[in-house]
Amino acid sequence: MYFTLNSNKMFFIFILIFSTLISISANSWMGCWIGLEINLLSFIPLISNSNNLLSSEASLKYFLTQAIASINFLFSILMKLILLKNFEMHFLMSLLINSSMLMKMGSAPFHFWFPNIIEGMSWMNCFILMTWQKITPMILLSYYLNKNFLMIIMMINTIIGAIGGMNQISLRKLLSFSSINNLGWMMSSIMISENIWMMYFLLYSFLISIMCFCFSMMNIYLINQLFIFNMNFMLKFLIFINFLSLGGLPPFLGFFPKWIVINFMLMNNFFFITFIFIMMSLITLFFYIRIIYSCILFNYLKLKWFKILIKNNYFSFILFNSLISILGMIFSTLFFM
Repeated sequence: MYFTLNSNKMFFIFILIFSTLISISANSWMGCWIGLEINLLSFIPLISNSNNLLSSEASLKYFLTQAIASINFLFSILMKLILLKNFEMHFLMSLLINSSMLMKMGSAPFHFWFPNIIEGMSWMNCFILMTWQKITPMILLSYYLNKNFLMIIMMINTIIGAIGGMNQISLRKLLSFSSINNLGWMMSSIMISENIWMMYFLLYSFLISIMCFCFSMMNIYLINQLFIFNMNFMLKFLIFINFLSLGGLPPFLGFFPKWIVINFMLMNNFFFITFIFIMMSLITLFFYIRIIYSCILFNYLKLKWFKILIKNNYFSFILFNSLISILGMIFSTLFFM
């Protein structure tokens, strides 16, 4: 199914964007909370589809988890207002606000809802949930972050994101665990500076958008569908290039933000965290390469009658984006000139 937009969807997408802007530009915690609530209520109509039971279930699960996180956030705001003069509560307050934000964006150890909900969504909604829906919680997290707590969470994120994707056959779940893994990197980048986080986030969104667009266009949801589809080899190759870029393999664009984060972390003597980050990136690359290896080299039975017809303009769009992904590292060196 292609990315179809009707007037209802356009309206809710507009509110979704607007609510994020409300949250990140609010000058009080209550304003942030109101923005989050509007965001939640605008995303649910985008997920739910009366013809699909899975998406209806996903929208209900999403509503419940986000409502719990919002209640937690509101409770911590009210506690902060009441006990403002008592500085002994500072650690507990930051812990409460941080954990509610982590739950909002589907970060480990509050990640259990995230892959399940993504499994019941269309690719367009998956893309929104993995990218846009992370902006508000991330920005709010940077206002009131507890560094020691966040360092532990960063490591848990990268470990769970890498190990969780090992035995997945669903591409949506695989990308959701990849998103959890990238959240760890994003948290470390937001601890360094907001500009680095913004760059990381934009490049990650760009790479994930290519993947979601390709899979949506070809109606692919499982790994074994990649084997048996009578797909253009060039298109297969481009998808796998983007997989490697998403994993952060050096010649590609996806490595660039990770390289910067690693540099800053080493400069600040976070050697152990950097080591874990790099090791977990190798594991994510392992399961990406496993997909590539099996799709390109295995001699599978091809369904001759099922041929994917892709319009030239879509193919050229994917080709152009993949070229950016491949040659991106060359352009990125210009930033350091």
